[in-house]
Amino acid sequence: MLGFVRENGRWIAGGFLLTLGSTFGQTSFISLSAGHIREEYGLSHGGFGTVYMVATLASAFTLPTFGQIVDRRTVRNVVLLVVPMLGVAALAMALSQHLVTLLIAIYLLRLFGQGMMVHVAYTAAARWFSAQRGRALSFIILGHNAGDAVLPFCFVSIVAAIGWRNGWLLAAGILVFAALPVIAMLVRIDRQPSASEPPRRIVDARDWTRREVVRDPVFYLAMMGVMAPGFIVTTVFFHQVYLVELRGWSLELFAASFALTALVNSGFTLVSGQLIDRFSGVALFPYVLLPLGAACFVLGLVEAQWAVAAFMIFLGISNGLTTTLFGAVWPEIYGLKHLGSIRALIVSATVFASAAGPGLTGVLIDAGVPYPAQIVAMGLYCVLISGVLFYVTRRVEARAAV
Repeated sequence: MLGFVRENGRWIAGGFLLTLGSTFGQTSFISLSAGHIREEYGLSHGGFGTVYMVATLASAFTLPTFGQIVDRRTVRNVVLLVVPMLGVAALAMALSQHLVTLLIAIYLLRLFGQGMMVHVAYTAAARWFSAQRGRALSFIILGHNAGDAVLPFCFVSIVAAIGWRNGWLLAAGILVFAALPVIAMLVRIDRQPSASEPPRRIVDARDWTRREVVRDPVFYLAMMGVMAPGFIVTTVFFHQVYLVELRGWSLELFAASFALTALVNSGFTLVSGQLIDRFSGVALFPYVLLPLGAACFVLGLVEAQWAVAAFMIFLGISNGLTTTLFGAVWPEIYGLKHLGSIRALIVSATVFASAAGPGLTGVLIDAGVPYPAQIVAMGLYCVLISGVLFYVTRRVEARAAV
């Protein structure tokens, strides 16, 4: 494993930093400013959830078109556009004084953070590696874990010292003056899969076009599972301040517990990469949502403080499995040639799900529907949809054998 990292260090490091930088556009990070935003803009939970939903939906609708750039430009050229734009988004968040500018800032954060930074990292990794794609993705995805472990806690501390707007200003500076030059240098050369690599046990599918994909019923069944983590995790983290207040927990403790998720996530990310290379992503598909369902049941049913740790452990297991798998499985189903275009569609759908979660649950909270009951319902969905993913696996394996 260490030899693999040494041999491919520049590409793994470049992808790692892209996923690490995407944290600034993730709900778990943005929502740390939710209390300040609601107070300054006079918004209710449902009101801010609606603003967030509109901005995220706009980014989801933009991504299928904009994301195709990965099929047409080198990774370095795409990085030189995406990273500075995420910096502009953080700057806009720091300087926004009007609801419209706030909406634009969140739109840019979601498009270039959660959307393009991750899209570029995963698509590039799928093309750079073949026989060891799962292993490569597992190392690159550790950037998410590092971001979750460090950035939320650091941001809470920085906000306490210099204010939430200055915290976003600092984030913009880090992205433009530190992350951009390093990432651009690392990915300036595209890796080509080596002929000396071990023979690939898992054969990628024929190269489907995006038009063919959108007419494939299997795609929509698979997306019922793929969209679930975005909806659930985004919802939980978006309303984390409300949940902490509801349970009587400490926000600082909740933010610090992200490190526990990151630790567990890191371990299961590496394990899942090995499993994917051995068994295939398609074979693992039906099992990945079960830990997320367990996390929802704990958070929704248990009021004691230890529920935070239990939730974070189950969430770490889930994230480690789903993030790696959802990055590796699509070439096995739809091939590589049009992967950027297809992945842009998939990422758009997951961003759409992450947009719908905070808005829908915020409205339900305002309407008096207990938030813990909503979280339990999400857990039930994970269990039920796992049966659908068993069917998807059987369909994909059957047509691969033809």
